[in-house]
Amino acid sequence: MQSQFIAAINQLCDEKGIPKDKIMETIKAALRAAYRKDYGNRDQNIDVELNDKTESATVYLVKNVVKKAENKDLEMTLAEARKYKKDAKVGDEVRIDVTPLEYGRIAAQSAKQVIIQRIQEAEREVMYDTFKDRENELINALVHRVENQNVYVNLDNKITTILPPDQQIPRERYYGGQRIKLYLDKVIKTTKGPQLLISRTHPSLVKKLMELEIPEIKSGLVEIKAIAREPGVRSKVAVSSNDPKIDPIGSCVGQKGVRVANVMDELNGERIDIILWNENPEEYIKTSLSPAKVAMIQLDKGAKRAKVYVNPDQRPLAIGKNGQNVRLASKLTGYELDIMDVGELGGAAAGAELEKKKVENIADLEGITPEIVEKLGKGNFSQVSQLHGLSMQDLMGIEGITEEEANLIVNAVKKVA
Repeated sequence: MQSQFIAAINQLCDEKGIPKDKIMETIKAALRAAYRKDYGNRDQNIDVELNDKTESATVYLVKNVVKKAENKDLEMTLAEARKYKKDAKVGDEVRIDVTPLEYGRIAAQSAKQVIIQRIQEAEREVMYDTFKDRENELINALVHRVENQNVYVNLDNKITTILPPDQQIPRERYYGGQRIKLYLDKVIKTTKGPQLLISRTHPSLVKKLMELEIPEIKSGLVEIKAIAREPGVRSKVAVSSNDPKIDPIGSCVGQKGVRVANVMDELNGERIDIILWNENPEEYIKTSLSPAKVAMIQLDKGAKRAKVYVNPDQRPLAIGKNGQNVRLASKLTGYELDIMDVGELGGAAAGAELEKKKVENIADLEGITPEIVEKLGKGNFSQVSQLHGLSMQDLMGIEGITEEEANLIVNAVKKVA
């Protein structure tokens, strides 16, 4: 054994991320294979002892002591055993030092093959153990090379895996040395080792990036309810607040849009629309079709289908380029949406006018009680238009209006805005 042996072992452990005990066991297996190739056979029980301090390896032939030896490869008689161990008795195990002075070329080749195979197996185990507990997480990666549309990336601990074409953002260009963030969907064991299913197109990548950029989402104050995504083009994200004092949309957008802009930059400029989630399906559908304004909705909850009536000038907005807006809204809400012209519904235009009149008065706002109307009346507020732009703090400044009531008013005004 060379003097640099242990140093080489330590270097191998660092480079491959493999525990030292596994490397040492690999060396032992290689020496056993080499001995059997030159001096023994497969049936023998061979053991190898490595000494870190003296940097030496001792090969032992191990046999059991029996009264009558039937298998000479594994057994020896008591008389034979006492040649090596004076106090040997039947049932003992005798270890005979058979360390060769040198190995032949074929034996060395066998040892090399064992080492390569065992190290590959150990690398696979390390990869599986490292990433199995990181499923559904965001991971950092460094692009190693691009080859035949496959992008080879180095993950946190220098493990290389492939980002296949179907998991790449369309029209995103990759190059060696580029740093990107990936979503680890699953880790699967295969005959060729663990397979990491990584993605740049998964909807959860948007969620994880928003958790990274927006503290309110990471802390649970703002919750992402649903995501609909067309990678590289546009995403719609429905959010809600678990704290009445926090505006979920404002938290996600950030000052001057900086928070959502950071997420968009990471996704190659993919547009992200933040919308307010609503447990009322009709209101949720209306919001999801933004920026289009909806005149009326006919809902079939059983079939999860909705007919959405819009004015002619709003139809292109509702459908979007190549049907993108309605397609994303449908994915987001879970309803199949049919965009209809108000002209296809009798009296639809009149109905739309009635809807406008209905929300002119504060008393007609959804969820607003007579008590709240009376309190607002004392502050000279009777029209919905007077409430536009007022924050919760502004409303709490009106005599008698509680924090809960202020939040109720703000949400009711948003619905008819």
